[in-house]
Amino acid sequence: MSDAGKTEILAILKAMDAPDGKGDVVTRRLVSDIFIADGKAFFSITVPASEAERFEPFCREAERRVKGIAGISSAMVALTAEKTAGAPPATAPSAPARRPPPAASGAAPQQQRPAAQKPGVPGIKQIIAVASGKGGVGKSTTAVNLALALQALGLKVGILDADIYGPSIPRLLALRDKPRSAGGRTIVPLDAYGLKAMSMGLLVDEDTPMIWRGPMVMSALTQMLREVEWGELDLLVVDMPPGTGDAQLTMAQQVPLAGAVIVSTPQDLALIDARKGLAMFRKVDVPVLGIVENMSYFVAPDTGKRYDIFGHGGAKAEAEKLGVPFLGEVPLEMAIRETSDAGKPIVVGEPDGPHARVYLDMAARVLAQLSDGAAAPRAPSIVFE
Repeated sequence: MSDAGKTEILAILKAMDAPDGKGDVVTRRLVSDIFIADGKAFFSITVPASEAERFEPFCREAERRVKGIAGISSAMVALTAEKTAGAPPATAPSAPARRPPPAASGAAPQQQRPAAQKPGVPGIKQIIAVASGKGGVGKSTTAVNLALALQALGLKVGILDADIYGPSIPRLLALRDKPRSAGGRTIVPLDAYGLKAMSMGLLVDEDTPMIWRGPMVMSALTQMLREVEWGELDLLVVDMPPGTGDAQLTMAQQVPLAGAVIVSTPQDLALIDARKGLAMFRKVDVPVLGIVENMSYFVAPDTGKRYDIFGHGGAKAEAEKLGVPFLGEVPLEMAIRETSDAGKPIVVGEPDGPHARVYLDMAARVLAQLSDGAAAPRAPSIVFE
C-alpha cells in the first residue's frame, strides 16, 4: 500500500490550510519524501524557523488525519527549519571558548562546561554519547554494557539508539515489542534489564531500510529524545551512529551533552577515525570522557595463549597523546559476542565474570569524570523549533 498511502497522505496535506496563509504545503514543496513501514508513516515539513511554533499544531493535526487512512496505524510528522542562503544553521553552536593545551597523561580530567544555551530534557540529569569514528568497532555493544554497568553502580539509566540507519539496541537487548503511545503525543520507552530503551529499530521492521536524508534523521532523533517519557533518570546513554555526520552534530549542538566516550580498536586505521570523532566533539565543546580500546586482545580458550589480533595499546597511546583519559581494554571474547547476539549482554549475563568487571571498571571511571565536572544545567521547558 506504500504508493497508494503516499498519494492519500499528499491529498490530505494538500487539502489542509497552512497556518501562514501562503497556500498548501504540498504545492509549495515543503513536504519531504514520505516513508511508510509496518503501518507507520514518517515525513517532515520544512518551514522557516520563525514559523515553527505556528506550524506545530498543523503537524499534530496532520498526524491525526494521516492515522485515519486505512492501513496506517500511526504517523510521525517532524518540523525541520529552513535555512536562508548564506545564513548559519539554526543549531550552530556558539564559538568554542579558548581551550588550554591537552593535559599530560594522568592529569586531572577535563573540566566540563555548562551548556546553558542548549535546552535539557526534563527528568534527565546528564546525557553522555558513546561514539566511534567508524563502524565495526563494537560501539553499540560497548554502549549497552556501559549503560548496564552504570546501572549496576546504582544509577537510574536509559539508553537511546541514535543510529537511524543501523539500529542495534533492539537486538542487543532482545526487545521485540513496539513502544506504545501515551495520549498520542509521547512514546513510552521499553524496559530491558531495568534500562529504559528507545530506538528507531523498535518502530519499524528489522529488515526495513531507512532511506532518509539528513533533515529527516535530525527530526527523528530530536523527537525520540524529547517526545519520549524517560521519567527521572540520572543518566541517558546515547549510542551514536559511526562517523561525524548529521546525527552527531544534531546531538552535540542541540543537547547539553555531559561528555562523550570514544570507542576504537587498536589498529591505526580505526584510530585515525577515532581521532576525527574526538576532534568533532572538542570543536562543538563537548568534553571527551575517555577512549575505550575494544577487541584489544584475544586469549585462546584451549591454550590460554594471548594474541594481539588487531595490535594492542594503540588506543591507550592515543589517549595519552591527546590528553584524555583511557577508560580500559575490552578483549575480543566469544562470550561477549554470544551474550550480545542472545540479547543478554555480558554485564547481566555473567555479572560476576571478568568481562563484566571490565565494563564495571569503565563505568566507574566515566562516573568519576562526570562527578569531577560541572553540574549539569537545570532542564528548562522545551520549545520545539
